Amino acid sequence: MAEDVYERARTMTGAELRNWGMKEVAYFRPITHEGTTLIAIHAADGTPVCLAEDEDSAVDAILEQDMVPTFLQ
Repeated sequence: MAEDVYERARTMTGAELRNWGMKEVAYFRPITHEGTTLIAIHAADGTPVCLAEDEDSAVDAILEQDMVPTFLQ
């Protein structure tokens, strides 16, 4: 079942991702803040949720909320 969710998340358009359940998926992407690279975590609709120091920490934070992490470049 988890593989189906991951595959669906990988093939969604931006509009589909925004409309997908806010409590089901979060995406993360690298940002630069004051010369430091951090990982920004956003809800499916783009609402900023929090920052993480690295990708592993971002994924862990998302999984702790029983959400599906999706990387966005």
